[in-house]
Amino acid sequence: MKQKEMLYLIEQLEQEKGIDREILVEALETALLSAVRRKVSPDMELEVKFDLSQGEANVYQLKKVVEEVEDPRKEISLEEARELDPETQLGDTVRVPFTVADFGRIAAQTAKQVMIQKLKEAERDMVYKTYKSKEGDIVSGQILREERGNIIVDLGRGEGVLPPKEQVRGERYRRGDTLKFYVLEVKKTGKGPRVVLSRTHSRLLVRLFEKEMPEVMSGLVEVKAVAREAGERSKVAVVSKDPDIDGVGACVGIRGARVQSIVRELQGENIDIVEYSDDPKKFIANALKPAQVRKIELDPGNQEARVVVDDDQFSLAIGKKGQNVRLAAKLTGWKIDIKPASEVRMEEGEEES
Repeated sequence: MKQKEMLYLIEQLEQEKGIDREILVEALETALLSAVRRKVSPDMELEVKFDLSQGEANVYQLKKVVEEVEDPRKEISLEEARELDPETQLGDTVRVPFTVADFGRIAAQTAKQVMIQKLKEAERDMVYKTYKSKEGDIVSGQILREERGNIIVDLGRGEGVLPPKEQVRGERYRRGDTLKFYVLEVKKTGKGPRVVLSRTHSRLLVRLFEKEMPEVMSGLVEVKAVAREAGERSKVAVVSKDPDIDGVGACVGIRGARVQSIVRELQGENIDIVEYSDDPKKFIANALKPAQVRKIELDPGNQEARVVVDDDQFSLAIGKKGQNVRLAAKLTGWKIDIKPASEVRMEEGEEES
């Protein structure tokens, strides 16, 4: 590998891979030093400096300045040292130009291999830093393949993995599909950075609201709580910080356009947007929508709420397989016991008798 070729390689990798030139030069110098030591002597104190302006590598032998030279391989007299640098003092270490006639085929191949390895490490570190900064945020990615139940996703500058437990039941991941993912965790491994993704995390929903709804991104509308059964149904509690803005309306959008874009991204997951309130009774009533609540009694000590609804609202309040009340309880943080009005009247009648 000629020196001009090395300079061209540095420029090419900098442009194509986006790796800092200083990292590339350091990798090249390490590679050349390894090659030189292999060719001459592994125990010599050597240093390689690459001159970017000239596209040339210079090899130096490091020697200690002494009064009397005993080992010419490691020492140099003060007189000789001052020919290189007039300000040299005893005890200093000086660089003495070291001529290498030819790296040779083996040396050049060694340099190339070490450089490639260094570049891989630099590239992995760059990918790690890129996605580490995105932990807790969402990214777009294209489905590549399935490996032992894991879905491998092309994120652009690296790959991510969607483990089985972070996959939505019933959601199909077809090769070539582009989806949004929540970056759950980024960690270093022996094989490079591992970017763990999620499609089930409740924060995915929060981030989608921020991306889709300017009022949420700006802070005018705040997402206060999320309860999610991924792939089926979610409840999102929002509150407006501006009295002139309807928080629920801003999130729903005209004819439901804003929330529907998120529903499409989540492949049909139903999303209920309700108004948050500091008043637990009002919040619980909102959380149980679309059912209409008749009465709520609270037991703050046990964080329990007894809710009464009209008989024709009971099934709606409970929801299919108890989903509506389950999500409402998760959203509000209260245990919710729902009873139809007829049953309450009957209980009260028995108590009176």
